[in-house]
Amino acid sequence: MLITPADAERLVLDALFPLPAEDCPLAQAHGRVLRTPLKADRELPPFDRVTMDGYAVCSTDIVNGIKSFRVTGIQAAGMVPLVLRNAGDSVEIMTGAALPAGADCVVPYEAVSREGATITLDSAGAVLQPGANIHRRGSDAATDDLLVPAGTRLTGREIAVAATVGAGTLSVAQRPSVAVIATGDELVEVDYAALAPHQIRKSNDYALRAALLSSGLVSRAERFHLRDLPHEIETTLQRLIAGFDVVILTGGVSKGKFDHLPAALAKLGVDRKIHGVAQRPGKPFWFGMTPRHTPVFALPGNPVSAYTCLHRYVFPALDRLAGATPAAPDYAVLAASLRFSAPLAWLPPVVLTTTPDGRRTATPAPSNTSGDLGGLIGTDGFIELPPGPAEFPAGTVARFYRWV
Repeated sequence: MLITPADAERLVLDALFPLPAEDCPLAQAHGRVLRTPLKADRELPPFDRVTMDGYAVCSTDIVNGIKSFRVTGIQAAGMVPLVLRNAGDSVEIMTGAALPAGADCVVPYEAVSREGATITLDSAGAVLQPGANIHRRGSDAATDDLLVPAGTRLTGREIAVAATVGAGTLSVAQRPSVAVIATGDELVEVDYAALAPHQIRKSNDYALRAALLSSGLVSRAERFHLRDLPHEIETTLQRLIAGFDVVILTGGVSKGKFDHLPAALAKLGVDRKIHGVAQRPGKPFWFGMTPRHTPVFALPGNPVSAYTCLHRYVFPALDRLAGATPAAPDYAVLAASLRFSAPLAWLPPVVLTTTPDGRRTATPAPSNTSGDLGGLIGTDGFIELPPGPAEFPAGTVARFYRWV
């Protein structure tokens, strides 16, 4: 019996557990998934930081009627803070510098006039309050505050935070190695010179490998080819299952007489958890686990089906292996009404457009057939619509999945 895409995803994720952690130099951590949270190692900022070029003064002097101040020094960012020793003293100060002792506000250059070593406040400078143009010590975070939780996919923002707290090495999730296996006697290499009319060049394995590497979730992805020979399939699969952390096959998983994969996987002890999902494209999707807990995904051979199943099931599985915090669901609204008559969930490719009122709309752009991988060019991803027969009016909200 076919199951729903939601049930298929749940079965995949429930079968998986995060891979172990490993240390990674900060300079190489972009795109990795953090395993140990980042905390502030001290107050942030660690000093009262000046946010504008100008003159550091004491606001009490202003309240007491002082409008002209002696400039007793100049201080740039990175210098040891100077000290205001007397009423009416000021320090010329640069953005990013530590506030001098005795000062509690900064008068910007534009709010003063200067003659020699004396500045005079104008009307704007004469009403400054304590804390003006100061980024107060500890106002961003206290010592030991959580800054980046475990499970976060590291971007430049998190890398900057890690550098700020002195984390030169980060604990991140190990990334799995992946075998990408194309199956079928009809497949030949891209540069095969004697291409016959009944043969096709391999493309699924290239497409899947490229998307996997682009995701940043795998350490390596290698391509392999299996002919429709049961003994060869079984022998090669046994070797690849032992040598890789994740195995992804494409083709040979339907009900045809030459679809030998399900039987071969069963002989190898792979526990089948899914074979068939009530969706179009991608109905023959297969998933199982080896006795050594290696996940095996068998995707349909049609290119659009394989590419859709990769994004619908394999990428969430890789996030699970990384221990990544699940991303919030993404949605779009249909740009125009459409009808789908099959009793299956429909996962059509779409083109996204943002309207002037801020809505994100999805225009379905179904490929000619599920074999037309070129039909995905120009699309942004796919949406998931519930089983038909149904009429989906314009404005229908649908879950959106973006291509990698």
